[in-house]
Amino acid sequence: MSTVSSCPVVKRALEWPDIDLSDRQALRSLLRGDSIIDWGRLHLSTLELVDNFLSLNEFDPKSEVEIRRLEELRTTSVNYLQDIGMKIPTSVATEVSARDLLLIASHESDNQKWACVVLKVMHIINHLDARETMLALPVSDDAIFRGVELKVMSTVEQLQIAGHQVTEFAWSRKTRDSQITKLLAKRSTHAAQIYDRLRFRLIVPTKQDVTRLLAALSRFLLPFNYTVPDESVNSLIDLSSQLASFDELSLHPQEQAEKRLNVFSAPSYQVVNFVCDVPLRVESLDLQNFRKDIPSHIVFVQTEFQIVDEATAESNETGESKHSAYKERQLKEVRNRLTCESGCVAT
Repeated sequence: MSTVSSCPVVKRALEWPDIDLSDRQALRSLLRGDSIIDWGRLHLSTLELVDNFLSLNEFDPKSEVEIRRLEELRTTSVNYLQDIGMKIPTSVATEVSARDLLLIASHESDNQKWACVVLKVMHIINHLDARETMLALPVSDDAIFRGVELKVMSTVEQLQIAGHQVTEFAWSRKTRDSQITKLLAKRSTHAAQIYDRLRFRLIVPTKQDVTRLLAALSRFLLPFNYTVPDESVNSLIDLSSQLASFDELSLHPQEQAEKRLNVFSAPSYQVVNFVCDVPLRVESLDLQNFRKDIPSHIVFVQTEFQIVDEATAESNETGESKHSAYKERQLKEVRNRLTCESGCVAT
């Protein structure tokens, strides 16, 4: 299977001085599960950063077809905004290129807010078109997951060659029994949603390496704008200190509370855990027969990532934090719910 991708190529390992404002915006989103819809500006100060961001989203800046697709997304977005009564300045609606909107959204000006507004709607429409494309393709889950696995494997290999230390790299697909258990155990309104059918786990030597690897993944693999909101857990990295010198990204006190992975995780369990909609180019799937009039050239695959350092990984496999203890707590809840021992709704 092909690993076709427009994502940028890793040339060298990222050191802390290399992690710029745009990288830290990505770190904030990954570690907190922020929604891009709630952001008031981007931090893509140069065309190079803009093109890197487009590439992460699998839009090749050198492809006339894909840049034209970007323009179509902008036109559809502006039409929607006008339909709901929002007056978009002509300079943002038609006069500048859709690519330049990313620059305008990153610099203070009268049009910054409006560029952000249009880009947010473009983001949503792009996602909807990709979902429609997924439904139209004659492709199995196995082929889709394999496409993501190859893409992630290729990037991690590049990062290791460049000098990023990854002492353990593994991935797994949630079994059918595990999916049943999770759905029976969940009490949230999102019980029908399973985010970790495909999961990647990376272990690095130190906590400092966790931050460097996160920044590298966000620059070379994962578009932070497609972090799944409210599904991130960070009990490992002091995000406030990472953002301290950047007022634009500072956390409000109410934002600094940590969130546990789920109710079955032990309080001592530490991890960086987040979910991304990973973009995958349709051409990478090597499909023989499919409709040529599909809405998008990409599909998205919800994928979970877990990153820890070696010492934390070892600690997580002891006492109440170990996986077998977690699994038993989860299964106990399933048995209790099925027999109404944890409280059934009266009829």
